[in-house]
Amino acid sequence: MASVLIVDDAAFMRMMIKDILQKNDFEIAGEAANGEEAVEIFKDQQPDLVTMDITMPEKDGLEALKEIKALDSNATVIMCSAMGQQSMVIDAIQAGAKDFIVKPFQADRVMEAINKAM
Repeated sequence: MASVLIVDDAAFMRMMIKDILQKNDFEIAGEAANGEEAVEIFKDQQPDLVTMDITMPEKDGLEALKEIKALDSNATVIMCSAMGQQSMVIDAIQAGAKDFIVKPFQADRVMEAINKAM
């Protein structure tokens, strides 16, 4: 069973992703509300996959992605973005993100991205 770290500053967004993942037999390795927490939990839990929000306080998703990739070049990270963040999404893909999901989340699109990334 693959484990996933869910990173988003909005609790209800984390809950939505968690719900989709649990229905599809994924284990939740942890949840983080910002990039700082994400990097700490990643180090501690070594999840198989990370869903990473781009816009967050303290440390944004792009910074956290770069730090996670520095810790583990094989880390699988899928970015979550709101509409209109295309340039940030491109930066994230260049920094090593495997894919991105656009909010509001569609369960089938989330699973498609995750299955493709794994």
